[in-house]
Amino acid sequence: MNISTLFDANSIVADLGLAGILGILFAETGLLVGLIFPGDSLLFVAGVAASGSAAALLNGAHLSVPGLFIGAPIAAIVGSQVGHWTGAKYGRKLFDRPDGRFFNHARVAATEKWLRKYGTGRAIILARFVPFVRTLINPLCGIVGIPARKFFMWNVIGAVIWTEVVIGLGYILGEKLKGSVDTYLLPIIGLIIVASLIPVIIEIFREIQTKRHHR
Repeated sequence: MNISTLFDANSIVADLGLAGILGILFAETGLLVGLIFPGDSLLFVAGVAASGSAAALLNGAHLSVPGLFIGAPIAAIVGSQVGHWTGAKYGRKLFDRPDGRFFNHARVAATEKWLRKYGTGRAIILARFVPFVRTLINPLCGIVGIPARKFFMWNVIGAVIWTEVVIGLGYILGEKLKGSVDTYLLPIIGLIIVASLIPVIIEIFREIQTKRHHR
């Protein structure tokens, strides 16, 4: 297996199948090295691979519909819980780097502010749809002391919404797509990310307006 396979959604689906998809989802949400793996694009392509048009669009690759729709959220949930546990147990050391690119004090402080402002539930759910953030939010929640039980509840809700929505889009559109799946991939993933950021943008706008009124 070529190592580049791990970074390309189409190759993961075609070469590694369902087991590979679930493994990447676990790594992306549970391990810090998951920052480099595809997430939204993998789910979307996996949804296409479970559709009736999979063979024509993905060089014969086809996935089990029940296996994908049940296995994907479970992999994402377990991965995120591992990330939270890692953050709670070892995270302070990992992020104790003032000048680190991803792991530093600023990330911890920003996460604390994010959780206070938007609430634990909304922050964890929205993070699922934002690349890099969905990997970092899990250990950071452990670091800042979000209880494991509370984190688990929102983790489950966020994982189910994220995986089922993106896979579902791929599955539904897979029945209608013609040509290469790459043609549709970037616009759809971009739309998902923009839609998930709308509540955050609204809150930022409200904060700016509030500050203006208090001047």
